[in-house]
Amino acid sequence: MSLKIRLARGGAKKRPYYRIVVADSRSPRDGRFIEKIGTFDPLKAKDAEDRFVLDVEKAKAWLAKGAQPTDRVARFLDALELRKREARNNPKKAEPGKKAQERAAAAAAAAAAGEEAAPAE
Repeated sequence: MSLKIRLARGGAKKRPYYRIVVADSRSPRDGRFIEKIGTFDPLKAKDAEDRFVLDVEKAKAWLAKGAQPTDRVARFLDALELRKREARNNPKKAEPGKKAQERAAAAAAAAAAGEEAAPAE
């Protein structure tokens, strides 16, 4: 059984409130979980002390048992210096798509053709 430490959404519509839970990776996001180890309230101010609450001892125990945190929870654990989060880098994300590249190439070719015609006059 592969375990995840992840967020389970609660709260009303447009008023999210998250529980930090340990759950089987195959269970639904808001469904069955093994243990609740904390909470996260994104609507509170970033400097509020009760915005993010985590039972550190339980988190350490579950990490030792092999539970894998999701990316968002890994950020929280990195902030608490419980687990180092690897920096992600996707250089292809910044590249334009195929059609945009084709348009840019066509525009560059048209500009080059226009510059070649201008000195000849």
